[in-house]
Amino acid sequence: MADYGRAPEFGYFLVPNADDPLLETAKLVDSLGLDLIGVQDHPYQRRYVDTWTLLSMVAAVTERVKVFPDVASLPLRPPAVLAKAAASLDVLSGGRAELGLGAGAFWEAIEAFGGVRRTPKEAMDALEEAVAVIRQVWSGGSGLRFDGEHYTLSGAKAGPVPAHDMGIWLGVKGPRGLALLGRSADGWVPSSSWAPPERLPELNARIDEAAAGAGRDPAAIRRLYNVNGVITGGSSDGFLRGPVDQWVDELTDLVVAYGMDTFVLWPEGDQHEQLKVFAAEVVPAVREQVQREREG
Repeated sequence: MADYGRAPEFGYFLVPNADDPLLETAKLVDSLGLDLIGVQDHPYQRRYVDTWTLLSMVAAVTERVKVFPDVASLPLRPPAVLAKAAASLDVLSGGRAELGLGAGAFWEAIEAFGGVRRTPKEAMDALEEAVAVIRQVWSGGSGLRFDGEHYTLSGAKAGPVPAHDMGIWLGVKGPRGLALLGRSADGWVPSSSWAPPERLPELNARIDEAAAGAGRDPAAIRRLYNVNGVITGGSSDGFLRGPVDQWVDELTDLVVAYGMDTFVLWPEGDQHEQLKVFAAEVVPAVREQVQREREG
């Protein structure tokens, strides 16, 4: 059993398809009272609009929902500039931006778009350097210096400072990435497709071990979960593929038994209908059931 005691939050995975009503969907998410909107980052995907441009527009047309890249593709986003973009969005949105960051995937597509193809070791080295660079840029200091193999700062002047204590959330799954997260990041962003519930205890344990070794409280690290499935009116057809009561039970279990605290919905079928059912029927019931189980 692993329950880190955080209040559960809920969001929506907005696929940046240029042909979809993206801003209308974002406004619906905001009006339904969900907490987050995450947008995947694949600049080489011709059907998608740019993630940072979309996040900025979403922040502009909403009032309360938080936004984040789920997750930014580091090989195509130089970390100092990425840090500036994230801090700027946070300032302009009134503290409603967070930074999800990944080491990179789909290397042929990255290379075709002008990025550098990296080995797994190089990708992790670069990610570790990027976290350090971003922290420096967010400090707002001047004369910033960093001498890494992949990234450097040479007397840089930083600003603006984020409007709130922005998190760096890593989309990692290997031992080295999880150790880096435990030592120096603020959150973990796995997806149910590659980190199913049965794998979560092992992966969380790696994060916790690294956090404790660095003198950090593992409970301070946020655990987000991109959840793919469909809410139906019929019987269960597998994990997160079934009626509302199944979703409530499974998400509650993910909080109190598996340590996850934030669920970013990536539904199949009619997106707006799935969103409405999720917000009206699943979310409040999960909050109540989590509270009951913690108190019991």
